[in-house]
Amino acid sequence: MYTYTFDVYECAKECFCPPSYPYAMYCDHRKLKTIPDVPGHVRHLYVQFNEIEAITTKPFTNATSLRDINLSHNKLQSSLVERGAFTKLQQLIHLHLEHNNLEEVPPSLPKTLQRLHLGFNKISKITGDTIRELSSITVLDLCSNRLTDAGIRGRALSGMKNLLQINMCSNKLRSMPPDLPASLLQLSVENNSISSIPEGYFRKTPNILSIRVTRNKLKAVPYNVFNLSRLMDLNLGHNQLSKTFFVPQNLEHLYLNHNDYKELNVSLMCPSVDRDHPNMLTYIRIDNNKLRGSVDYHAYTCFPRMRMIFYGEQQKADEDEPSK
Repeated sequence: MYTYTFDVYECAKECFCPPSYPYAMYCDHRKLKTIPDVPGHVRHLYVQFNEIEAITTKPFTNATSLRDINLSHNKLQSSLVERGAFTKLQQLIHLHLEHNNLEEVPPSLPKTLQRLHLGFNKISKITGDTIRELSSITVLDLCSNRLTDAGIRGRALSGMKNLLQINMCSNKLRSMPPDLPASLLQLSVENNSISSIPEGYFRKTPNILSIRVTRNKLKAVPYNVFNLSRLMDLNLGHNQLSKTFFVPQNLEHLYLNHNDYKELNVSLMCPSVDRDHPNMLTYIRIDNNKLRGSVDYHAYTCFPRMRMIFYGEQQKADEDEPSK
């Protein structure tokens, strides 16, 4: 005769812990005002979509196994985030704090963090003192905040030696963010007020794969600024660009839609043809510019892998507009 024993895992009364996977505690969509006490065995905590304003050390006193916390869509306030609230969570990898009322990055976050989501808050500055020690971060999301150029202080980003992706879309930036680490692969700064990209800006990020600067105020970029050997995706749509720039060999997708191009000088985009090492561009979007006539057929020689040039509708060119 066999005797079976089952481990009984504790679960906060406000939450649900699936018997099939008791390491997850679901406390979402329950109109909670405070974070429930987290048992020591819990690895994944879901407390999103509640009415929580404060983060204190008390709920995490025994929560030394936590790897993921989702506190998004609450009412968190920076003044009510206790310093050291996350200090004991030395296995924490993912932290979701998006869609709250935070005005700054919470202090004393554990060095183990790999993904930090802070989008849709009221953060106006990030300082080196706050995030310099977060050297394990691979993804940092700061979209839809209130970041300004002056708010990125003290070489705040340079210490993030493992950072692969940073999202700073929909902020108040007028310049490209400074001191990006060499590890970076994806940069997103859409929907800001950036008016220029300095010559050699990407020199310190030679491995970057994707750059998105759509919906800004770019009027021109240095000719060789995107001459990056690994760049595959470049989105410059919804700007005021009118001058052609060099297209790197490995670029596959190029978005130039909603700009002020009156012509697309393919010879400048592709000054030479190397049949042994052909350009990889397969898709280019150029609709809603001021182009007249078809694209130079030489584009298919320069870019032999081209599958689609999306020409679409064009804006009315300045000289075609009636005088007022």
